Amino acid sequence: MGDASVPEGEHILAVLPFPEPTELIAKLKEKHPNTKFTYVTRPHVFDDTKAPDELFKEATVLCTLSALPASADLAPKLKFIHFFSAGTDHIQKHPIYTHSKIPLTTSSGIHGPTIAEWVIMQILAHAHREKLLLQWQKERKWGNREFGFIRDLVGQRLGVLGYGSIGRQSARAAKAMGMDIIAYTASPRKTPESKKDTGYIVPHTGDPNGTLPSAWYSGLDKPSLHKFLSQDIDILLVSVPLTSATRHFLGAEEFAILGKKNTFVVNISRGSILQQDDLIAALKKPQEEGGLRGAALDVTDPEPLNEDSELWGLQNVAITPHISGLGTTYAERSFEILDRNLGNLEKGEKLINLVDRKRGY
Repeated sequence: MGDASVPEGEHILAVLPFPEPTELIAKLKEKHPNTKFTYVTRPHVFDDTKAPDELFKEATVLCTLSALPASADLAPKLKFIHFFSAGTDHIQKHPIYTHSKIPLTTSSGIHGPTIAEWVIMQILAHAHREKLLLQWQKERKWGNREFGFIRDLVGQRLGVLGYGSIGRQSARAAKAMGMDIIAYTASPRKTPESKKDTGYIVPHTGDPNGTLPSAWYSGLDKPSLHKFLSQDIDILLVSVPLTSATRHFLGAEEFAILGKKNTFVVNISRGSILQQDDLIAALKKPQEEGGLRGAALDVTDPEPLNEDSELWGLQNVAITPHISGLGTTYAERSFEILDRNLGNLEKGEKLINLVDRKRGY
């Protein structure tokens, strides 16, 4: 179990929350003609990891969001599990994660372009006071004399907290608009080779060689994080994976550092990376007293966000319901990663987008 060597004829079981993409599966079968494919459509419920045990007995590859066998013993032939999500934080307490050595791969990288567009949209919408303009439109008000002036992005600094595929594509777009980029990673990236993106990359996107940042920072300890946050960051993009080390990574102390620059915070990762009550306090605090300029949140803690949360009513906050990565190419790109890994399996090569269980991603 967990052995990456492979004879002919994989049996791929897909348990996914959308209708069977027949054209994509036909292309897979054409490239891997001995492959058997079983497709089961199930509701999209991230915290529901149950599925009928008999489904897993003959599968050698499982494609899923959250449906898993109760234990590895129920899927004795599995060679790897491919998740249609960018992370695996939602199944990290499952026995498959904690008590098996079955290789796990993710769809990290497929969301980069879609989410980066959402990031740039939110940055520009806040800077150009889009909420006010839309309100004026509803009121049929021509308020140009009241609008004032806005600062463009040229020369502003984007701090990317987590320089993965989403961070890299956001950096690429921001760099094109004249911004300075600084990157933060968990471990040091001191050599050109270490700065490269080794996962799945949508063609013509991202920062494959890691050349865009003017400076790199690293370390999961507080002093290292604070050093990064102290670099006069105008806009902070939170794109680190959620792990035990990054849960509540940013709280009152960190927001106080960012408040010196009145930073605008964008979170597309997971809501619990931020101490939400501390974030609310920093957003309500006047800018002249060190408050944050605003925030754009595609993720909250909890989800759905409570109806009585103060976040809903803050004028300097934009909230969307965890939809920034929902693109029409989602399935196509995830199946492309599966295709590459089937090829790697056949050739005895290393799988891409392989999860490091110790690191949590």
